[in-house]
Order: sequence, then structure tokens, then C-alpha cells
Amino acid sequence: MSEFAKIEIESGIATITLDDGKANALGFTMIEHINKALDTAEADADVIVLTGRPGVMTAGFDLKVMRNEPDRVMDLVTQGGDMLVRIFGSDKPVIVASPGHGIAAGALLMLSGDYRIGVAGDFKYGLNESAIGMVLPPFGMDLARFKLNQKYLDIAVVGADLFGPEPASEIGFLDEVAAPDDFSARVREKAEYFKTLDGQAYAGNKREIRQSLVKKMTAELHANNDRAVVL
Repeated sequence: MSEFAKIEIESGIATITLDDGKANALGFTMIEHINKALDTAEADADVIVLTGRPGVMTAGFDLKVMRNEPDRVMDLVTQGGDMLVRIFGSDKPVIVASPGHGIAAGALLMLSGDYRIGVAGDFKYGLNESAIGMVLPPFGMDLARFKLNQKYLDIAVVGADLFGPEPASEIGFLDEVAAPDDFSARVREKAEYFKTLDGQAYAGNKREIRQSLVKKMTAELHANNDRAVVL
């Protein structure tokens, strides 16, 4: 089995690189590998960087399952939701360093990070569920409400528009956009900055802001109600 989520730790910074050789779809295997990498990162590092393969962060949940295996859809969405909520609620600083597209659940991955850096280029971000016949699960709505600019919430969630890196930054899928030549250095610079912060204080303040929402999302993910995903 290939290593879909490779982890490297250097000077307290764990870099988890998603690479399935394709679109980095969030299928069962990818989610399993990300969780294993997060286990190591949370235990052994001070800062976590999540990144993808050149040109793509992730295109979202595995459409082969979503469209062709209805009996497994709820399980996939629940596992994926648990992973995203885990990232969102991690005590460690989490940088999502996106080298390309982040669409559907890929956009939710962007929303789960503490700080999101994109790279300038012909890349798209967005929640296109209205275009592909789906309703966002409750945890997805909560992440969108928490991170997105309220001014753009309707067009970003309901309108299914996809946005380039610069407008995605204004809307709230990204916090900044770096030039391709500066991307790696900027990610490293931001990770080094997070290392200078007091880890216990950072975790405590993060919990104060996010803990109630983490509990809500987790409870809804495991409530077995039909609102979890609608095809």
C-alpha cells in the first residue's frame, strides 16, 4: 500500500504531504493514512503542516464511493468529518499549505486549518456541493460559518462558485497567497513563527474558541441522522 500521507519531522515541524498520484481524493485509505500521520505529528512535533502534491491539495471525498457505493457513503463522510474536526480541534498549530486545488471536502480541509497558505496560479477553491447534487453535512456548514467571510457565505456555500487563490483569500478559504517561488519559504517562515509561541497557552486559547463547536460537530457526526449527507 502506497504512503498516501507521508510525514517528515524536522526541528519540531511535522510536514504531512498528501499524494496519491492523482487528485488526493479523501477515500478510506487516504483518511486512514492522514490520521496515522496526525498521531505521529501530535505526539512528536510542535507545529503541523498539511500540504499536497504539486497542483492539488485535494479534490474532496472519493467520488467513486459517493456516486457508486451508496451503502458506504455515510461511513466515508463520518470518517472524513471526524478527521476534519480532529484537525480543527488539534492542540497543535495546523498550517494548511495548499499547492493547488481545494474543492468540496478539499475546501473543508482548508477551513479546518489554523492558518491557510495558497500558491498563486490557475487553481480553484470552493464548496461546489450545489452543483454536484449534495447538501453540505452539518460539520461542513459549521466550518464554513466559522471561517468564511459572512459577506460571501451565501455565494460560497449555496452558489457553488469556485474561486481563484486571491478571491479565495478574501472569502476566507485562504489566509494568504504566496508566489510560487516564495511558497515553501513562506510556509516554513509561518511554521517557525508558530514555534515561538507558548504551546500550552496556544492550545488553551484555541480550545476556548473552538471547543464548543468541536463538541457540536462531533455529536452531530455520530447522531445517525439523515442530515449528515444528502445526495
